[in-house]
Amino acid sequence: MTQPRRASSDPGGAGGRGGSGSPGGASTRRASRARSGSSSRGRPGGDSLTVAVTGPTGSIGRPLVRALERSRSVKRIIGMARRPFDAQAEGWRKTEYRRGDVLDRDSVQRLVEECDVVVHLAFVIFGSHDQTREVNLKGSRNVFEAAIAASKVKRLVYASSVAAYGFHDDSPQPLTEDVGARGTNSFYYSAQKAELEALLTDLLEGTDTDAYVFRPCIVSGPESLLLIENLPYVSLADRVPGPVRALLDVMPALRPVIPDPGVPFQLVHADDVATAMRAAVLGRGEPGIYNLAAEGELTMSDLASALGWYSIPVPEAAVDLSAGVAARLPFLPPEAAWLQAFRTPVLMDTSKAKSKLAWRPRHNARDTLRQTVSGARRENLLG
Repeated sequence: MTQPRRASSDPGGAGGRGGSGSPGGASTRRASRARSGSSSRGRPGGDSLTVAVTGPTGSIGRPLVRALERSRSVKRIIGMARRPFDAQAEGWRKTEYRRGDVLDRDSVQRLVEECDVVVHLAFVIFGSHDQTREVNLKGSRNVFEAAIAASKVKRLVYASSVAAYGFHDDSPQPLTEDVGARGTNSFYYSAQKAELEALLTDLLEGTDTDAYVFRPCIVSGPESLLLIENLPYVSLADRVPGPVRALLDVMPALRPVIPDPGVPFQLVHADDVATAMRAAVLGRGEPGIYNLAAEGELTMSDLASALGWYSIPVPEAAVDLSAGVAARLPFLPPEAAWLQAFRTPVLMDTSKAKSKLAWRPRHNARDTLRQTVSGARRENLLG
């Protein structure tokens, strides 16, 4: 899929069009055609936008709401979440809490009918296959379809992921937005992201809603700690079986060692993702798909160095084996599937966001990593 313009929602099952092996060519062409031309709903003038945000308190949601609060073109922000949040405590003056769940179509309907722009961030990354599928696919479909059907909504902004590309040895490097979202079936977060992009393309067909889809790499920063939280020594220590945990306890010297297969990866600061998405909310550039990544590439050795840990080079074959074993161990949580991300380089070109949206990320990869580690230490994630 290349650049969507309008959407509805709910992809098919795993192994559907967004799954690994789906080239996405036809859906990409349809999305591109749907995006061409200007939206018939027009673009509102300054100081007039009401923006709905699902997932307003997540790792992208908070920075985005802060960015929208600073925009003179946004007059009202409605953040829908299952659990209450205190907008005043966050220093948010334009933002109000709306209790709701993306799985509840009625609450989604009520949310979007008041808004000019809908931003969909609510998404479950970790959980069982069935749990994530229910929230991610059914919930996203509810948001997409409701936004497209609402006469007032002009734009839909959706946070996809680099994982939508999938982790394939035959993928071009770097990846540009015209490369189809194939996903990786063995990593259901990846497969679901690809499936949702295909769904969105189909739902947008023949509509006049502008859709912006963002594919950020690993989102990091002082409040976005996914990278650290899911290191094996951080995320698995309290969840492995007692005998395994006991073995690690008597060998503490093994804890601060990160294997490095030498596969490069990218980070992007959550604040920089927020500025790109704000540009979409305001209708800048053109609807479509946008890669987001900071300048520079990192390896696991860079991560180990920032943590003050050790790194050891390991053959790529060993990483392939580890990822395959992890996928079969019943006691390991879904986070272990992220081993897939370090088996194959998935590097993105971001020139489109810079040229079309005038996106200028303020943080490079190393600065983003440094801030992420500092945030993890403040949260006592590293002991």
